[in-house]
Amino acid sequence: MSRQSVEFSITAAERLNETLNAFLEIDRDGALKRAAEIEQTGSQGALAGVPIAIKDNICVRGMQASCGSKILGDYHPPYNATVIERLLKAGAVVIGKTNCDEFAMGSSNENSAFGPVRNPWDTTRVSGGSSGGSAAAVAAGIVPVALGSDTGGSVRQPASLCGVLGMKPTYGRNSRYGLVAFASSLDQVGVFAREVEDVARVLGVIAGRDPHDSTTADVPVPDYTASLTGDLKGARLGFPRTLFGQGLDDEVKKAVEAVVDAYRDLGVEIVDIELPHAGYAIAVYYIIATAEASSNLARFDGVRYGFRAEETPELRQMYRRTREEGFGPEVKRRIMLGTYVLSAGYYDAYYCKAQQVRTMIKNDFLDAFRRCDAFITPTSPTPAFAIGEKVDDPLAMYLNDIYTVTANLAGVPGISVPCGLSSNRLPIGFQLVGPYWSEPTLLRLAHAYEQSRPFTDRPPISAS
Repeated sequence: MSRQSVEFSITAAERLNETLNAFLEIDRDGALKRAAEIEQTGSQGALAGVPIAIKDNICVRGMQASCGSKILGDYHPPYNATVIERLLKAGAVVIGKTNCDEFAMGSSNENSAFGPVRNPWDTTRVSGGSSGGSAAAVAAGIVPVALGSDTGGSVRQPASLCGVLGMKPTYGRNSRYGLVAFASSLDQVGVFAREVEDVARVLGVIAGRDPHDSTTADVPVPDYTASLTGDLKGARLGFPRTLFGQGLDDEVKKAVEAVVDAYRDLGVEIVDIELPHAGYAIAVYYIIATAEASSNLARFDGVRYGFRAEETPELRQMYRRTREEGFGPEVKRRIMLGTYVLSAGYYDAYYCKAQQVRTMIKNDFLDAFRRCDAFITPTSPTPAFAIGEKVDDPLAMYLNDIYTVTANLAGVPGISVPCGLSSNRLPIGFQLVGPYWSEPTLLRLAHAYEQSRPFTDRPPISAS
């Protein structure tokens, strides 16, 4: 059965990739060989024989790790990320690497050097970003689960736009060893799936302390699947009413408010909460994230690995031309902005101030969680927009992350759950955000909703 399911996924990936552009590499030979080994050994791992797709900024030994960028060239890492080692130990089969915004910088997957990922619900529309390839692969039924990374919503937002589940855990829950860094205080590996139980199972495999990553926490990993009891007795869900105002699509607002009513019907107490500094989140995020990106991406200089500009006899000229030719416009924009806010004379005015407001946002969350177990928001302010619609308006693009960046700034977990379709049959998702280490609570809430209001619609572009 392992080989059969892997063969199905590989064939579907190959067949649909011309339409969706979701994969940058498909490892037919390697995946089938591993599937055969699992069948022969009778592996009983938690994910034995499960085909899985991996975002192309997570290192898999021998497979490309381009991060959707030309500057990494034909780089194939000689090691596995910790999350990959744990997946393999559990018996998972990696079938390929998925397309993404360059260095995970984007909300539409249009910033990839290898072209945009197309949404399986409507191929004229974006899949979301930056983990759009993983989201599209799961939505189209190519794989049951996939990994992405979430720095400001890069798992949850494409999950919403593609009609699947997407979870970002607490900062420090998953190892970042082998995840190519964008913004180190914000990045986390996350999980896509069609069912909450699959999210829980994969998260249980990859979570936990890693000596290779000092930011991982020494906090026990619970049995996440055991939390899916359906029992919501005594649960309190926060409703930040002020976030349901200007800029929110009417159909999204109506759909998420219907989710609130559904939870009320399930016996959940709905509590009004305030997040007074949430309005500053986008500005704070795009200072902190770009500052960290400016520092992290300094290593891509054409000297040690990846692309190097040709015919550059002088070292400084080689640096300059390598970065000019290797990086795309959005990455250059963020490097320049980050370098600016870290420069002498501006560091205190921008970066330090942003860190202070970040603390205020974190404190808002702590105050809210004294009154509720989790709170609900839309995941994205709109359904999937047209390819090219916002590519020339960075501010409009950045506002797509308005509901998701706060969880990264505060370091708390969040999950996006599909809750219906718009009038033109595009998915809509809602987001649950909880306190530190509350993944079991979020999964229980998501599962209870999933059981009461199952999302059974499937996109026109599908493997089945």
